[in-house]
Amino acid sequence: MAVTVSLVLLFGLVLFFLLRSNTLGWGSAFIAVMFGFFLATTGAAGPINQLTRAVVDALPSL
Repeated sequence: MAVTVSLVLLFGLVLFFLLRSNTLGWGSAFIAVMFGFFLATTGAAGPINQLTRAVVDALPSL
């Protein structure tokens, strides 16, 4: 759970700074958020979460 919240916060900050620097437009940001929202409701959400968890577990503990 903590990893998920951290990744959501990280992706949110990246999206915020992309919008702030005008690298990403508001329309593109909306599409990115909606894609993530709808992707989370599909069958692909489980494998994506497992892959993310495996990558996080593979990182050395600090």
